[in-house]
Amino acid sequence: MLDHAKKIHFIGIGGVGVSAIARMARLKGIKVTGSDISMSKMAERIQTIHGEIFIGHKRENLPQDADLVIYSPAITSDNPEMIYAKELNIPIYSYPEILGMISRDMFTVAISGTHGKTTTTSMLAELFIYGNLDPTVVIGGLLKKQEDNFVLGGSKYFIVEACEYKESFLNLNPNILIILNIDNDHLDYYKDIEHVKTAFKKLIEKVPDDGYIVYNGEDKNIVDVLKNAKTNAQKLNYLEAKAEIKIAVPGEHNLKNAKAAFTTARLTGLTENTALKILKNYTGTWRRFEFMGNTEKGALIYNDYGHHPTEIKATLKAMKEQYPSNKLIVVFQPHLFSRTKLLLDDFAKSFDLADEIIVTDIYAAREKDDKTISAEDLVKKIPLRQGSAGPVAKYVGSAIEIENYLKHNTNKDDIILFQGAGDVYKIGEEIISKSSRRQQ
Repeated sequence: MLDHAKKIHFIGIGGVGVSAIARMARLKGIKVTGSDISMSKMAERIQTIHGEIFIGHKRENLPQDADLVIYSPAITSDNPEMIYAKELNIPIYSYPEILGMISRDMFTVAISGTHGKTTTTSMLAELFIYGNLDPTVVIGGLLKKQEDNFVLGGSKYFIVEACEYKESFLNLNPNILIILNIDNDHLDYYKDIEHVKTAFKKLIEKVPDDGYIVYNGEDKNIVDVLKNAKTNAQKLNYLEAKAEIKIAVPGEHNLKNAKAAFTTARLTGLTENTALKILKNYTGTWRRFEFMGNTEKGALIYNDYGHHPTEIKATLKAMKEQYPSNKLIVVFQPHLFSRTKLLLDDFAKSFDLADEIIVTDIYAAREKDDKTISAEDLVKKIPLRQGSAGPVAKYVGSAIEIENYLKHNTNKDDIILFQGAGDVYKIGEEIISKSSRRQQ
């Protein structure tokens, strides 16, 4: 599809996924234009390779001679550029649909699961890149060493995250499917966990008879789905990997992710010794347990993208394993009104290992505020600690107030963790000391 186009317009070009396809197109010599509501790092990267970026969605942004329009799932049908593209009869495809077309022509390794997709994809990408398998990679974050969300390879291998939102992963055609976990999420679309499991069952049944399913044998939902799915693909429980895997990033969940990546890489012919050496040098990915620097007083600043209760628990557990005696202050930005409302009780219980919690306003993303849930509602739900003089959590809506509080109320070796999938990490960027900035 991309190879036959001369000019492609992208709506929502600054998003992590869509920007990867835009870069792929541009690196193939295709003219690229695109729009978004604001400039982002991803959009800036496209500008550096001579893509044209428009801020704001307007009818006139769309070139009349575009061969193709690709849009982010966050874009709605009333978008003026979408409407104009339909009037001009320009073919229109969603980001998931384009991923499916790419995967149709390549040997696809798809990484699925409610949590851990980006980390596992980045591990697998490093295994393939440094194992000289020359893959094409599309990832929902930035590969740390490449500082990129996209790698254009020359081999048959396509490594891609398989997102379950609105069953978009059913566009993919996986030869190898990794399933990390199945959990309650995206409940603005799915009715319940059984509905989520049904979607994964459909994905499993897309794996061909000569393909592989690499799965977490401890996850009861996965085991249940595999029992009911009609598939002849070979199934491998990656937790049964016998090799002694070592990685530089902390956390039991990251070690499990590494086992998934290791098991998959071995299926493609990478030797055990090579795989172990590459994993040993894995240092993480952007916004996943990422060390940002220190404050002027010496507090350590970390950033983590996790935005589901299960992810938050895993991150805090890993943080306490690495820093057992340090005070841990979490600045949490809930992501989506629907997720916060539906999982409110689970969120309230997910911060048990934090010493102090600051909750800021909900990041709306693709949703509108219906006034039925707020950050203050979450704060009220977080339980009091035994022996505590007052609540361990508080609501602070202003980024400036949070900055000032952290600058004046943290000490050397305190840990400040910015948690969430929105833009809360930008507060961390503002409080990094000048010496930390010089070292980066």
